[in-house]
Amino acid sequence: MSKRWISFDLDGTLMQNPFGAWVFPEIAREISGQLGKEHDIVSEMVTEHERRMSQECYVEAYDWDDILVSRCKALRIEKKIDIESLVRKHSVMPKVNLLEDGILQMLEETKKRGFSLAVVTNGFYKFQAPVMEVLGLLEYFDEVITPERAGTGKPDPAILRNLQGEVIAHVGDRLDHDIQLANRSHVTSILIERKLPEELLQLQPKMRGNDHRMPLFCLEKWRRECRNPLLSELPELFMPGIVIGSMGELVSVLDEQGMG
Repeated sequence: MSKRWISFDLDGTLMQNPFGAWVFPEIAREISGQLGKEHDIVSEMVTEHERRMSQECYVEAYDWDDILVSRCKALRIEKKIDIESLVRKHSVMPKVNLLEDGILQMLEETKKRGFSLAVVTNGFYKFQAPVMEVLGLLEYFDEVITPERAGTGKPDPAILRNLQGEVIAHVGDRLDHDIQLANRSHVTSILIERKLPEELLQLQPKMRGNDHRMPLFCLEKWRRECRNPLLSELPELFMPGIVIGSMGELVSVLDEQGMG
């Protein structure tokens, strides 16, 4: 019997990783200490990440070790930091956490309906697996697809090519990465948006995507994702097919859509 996949993003969808609050600040302190003065290495790393993304170098864009090496060379200092070790150091609760109660139960219920589960993330495996393991996520997934393993990253549809069977839906929190990936791959795109306005939250999930207020909501969300308030038109590929306000709605959505 052919496998039927539901794929999930990780960061911002299922879990909070330690990069923003713990790993990057420790890198900044170490580099500033080596230089003997305050230096915003994190902004430089993010700028280099965005440059690589703009060139569709998706694997290189999430190779934080290589990005740090390049910045250290520019500063003429030695890279003494092992980012994977920092991730493992900070992969303890409450520094990392599941974004909702009941996420593990939701994954279990989804598997009971006959689906295979995959993580499709732009984070390298060595950075994601330690967090997933601590939070009890790793055991629920049949595949963990990461850029260095797949040879590409979201939103390139090729990242799904190693999932043998049929991908039914992809669930994620970003329009530019997750929803675009799903739409370009011709699978159901499911946006998880925990800050839906009340008037949209009151609608059934399958009705939210077609509501006349959703395009403007998504345009404003995309502006925040890109940190560009001047964006004026949302690409059609960035519009989600289904919008859920919590992971607790996912199983019922799968049932109602006849996916289970």
